[in-house]
Amino acid sequence: MKTPIILVVDIGSSSTRAIFFDSAAQSIPGAVAQIPISFTTTVDGGATIDAPTLFSRIVDSIDLLLKNHPSEAKRVAGVASDSFVGNLLGVDKNYQPLTPVYTYADTRNAQDVKIIRQDLGEEGATAAHQRTATMLHTSYAPARLKWIARTKPEVFAKVAHWITFGEYFLWRLFGKTGTSLSAASWNGLLNFRTLSLDSEWLSYLGMTESQFSPLTDLDQPFSGLKTPWGERWEELKSVPWFPTIGDGAAANIGSGCDNPDRIALTLGTTGAMRVVLNPADMRQIPGGLWCYRVERNRALLGGATTEGGNFFAWMKRTLQLPPPEQTEKELSNLIPGSHGLSILPFIQGERAPGWNEDAKVNIQGITLNTKPMEILQAGLESIAYRFAIIYRKISEHLPVSKTRQIVVGGGSMLSSQAWTQIFADVLEEPLITLLEKENTSRGAALLALEKLGLIKKTSDLQAETGKTFQPNPKNSALHRSAIDHQAELYKKIYPASSG
Repeated sequence: MKTPIILVVDIGSSSTRAIFFDSAAQSIPGAVAQIPISFTTTVDGGATIDAPTLFSRIVDSIDLLLKNHPSEAKRVAGVASDSFVGNLLGVDKNYQPLTPVYTYADTRNAQDVKIIRQDLGEEGATAAHQRTATMLHTSYAPARLKWIARTKPEVFAKVAHWITFGEYFLWRLFGKTGTSLSAASWNGLLNFRTLSLDSEWLSYLGMTESQFSPLTDLDQPFSGLKTPWGERWEELKSVPWFPTIGDGAAANIGSGCDNPDRIALTLGTTGAMRVVLNPADMRQIPGGLWCYRVERNRALLGGATTEGGNFFAWMKRTLQLPPPEQTEKELSNLIPGSHGLSILPFIQGERAPGWNEDAKVNIQGITLNTKPMEILQAGLESIAYRFAIIYRKISEHLPVSKTRQIVVGGGSMLSSQAWTQIFADVLEEPLITLLEKENTSRGAALLALEKLGLIKKTSDLQAETGKTFQPNPKNSALHRSAIDHQAELYKKIYPASSG
């Protein structure tokens, strides 16, 4: 263990955790306190959480960590935090909640996405994408605010400020708040160029800047915990508390992907591909992709998918497959595309790059001779093909490099070497497996260490990696034509989408 120590508060969708990291960005063994949380879901698409309850869970986790590790607590040099993003909370003038925290998973505003798209038209939607680097989607604030104003006008009228949970968290501790550029960009109201709230969105929504918190960044930490927190956590009273950032941004940094040569690919239940760039290099936002901020001088270009391990799990449940070890062995020996199938894997609608929420799974080419293993192979390939499309769009904005690498993580990806090899062949780049277990929290710790001057830059401390999967040129050539077939199928079924 190297001192000083960073305390990271990781606010996830299934738990909140307080973790100690040393000055080498290594998590201290056993120094973690985890408290389960859950969203309240409804049959009509609601997904919310109570702000005071979530705050209490965070307090409990910090209490537990400090109690169980008193010697480390005395050496804390700063507190960093990351959170699930795309959340919104309405409060009164005293920052008392008037609404639950609406999360990224709440889709009750789907109709409002369509209303906004009709109001703006294709040209207006494209212009909004270029200004804010986010799409028209249920997870972003424009559609969320329009839905609340339409369905809950009396509540909407009472709200003095619309904030993220990270802001509420800091307000409870310090009596003041600010939203990080990272969190603001993830809500879809931040102008990517000016780093101010987008005036055209505010005008469309009939809102003003005063209804939102001041924008801040990681070089503007908070300090001086108010009563009773300063007395409760004396070790943390005077140290810097950095503004809450998006969990995706933290995960990229924690994976060692903090420059254009290292791209992060995460595949769990769903998937995402992201790369950190200089914002000045983003003169045009690629169609269908988003570009958030890690902080003022770091942009995060990429795309997320709703399909990933969820489609793999569905195929495992549905197809009569052999045992896992035999499945892996057979997958490894199959010739790409030999099944004659073309699949669109949209088991929960589509995000990047077409953003068609009504998209469904489509399988073309099934015959009486089609075997379950062939459907599985085609399904796993089809997800890799969607990432190939995202990667092509990302690559157009990357400098030419002979050392480019893709760092892969996530339970679904790392659970199947055969699938990882498929991805390497499809993307035609080396894939390095990520062994770092705490990459999101580690990323928040790295950024705090950098801002405190304890390291020069985040890449000084590399993440732990494992096996590298090299692309097979023969397989890559076969996959290229299959990607084209999938694209043709997409255009036939969804001609109005941009994928």
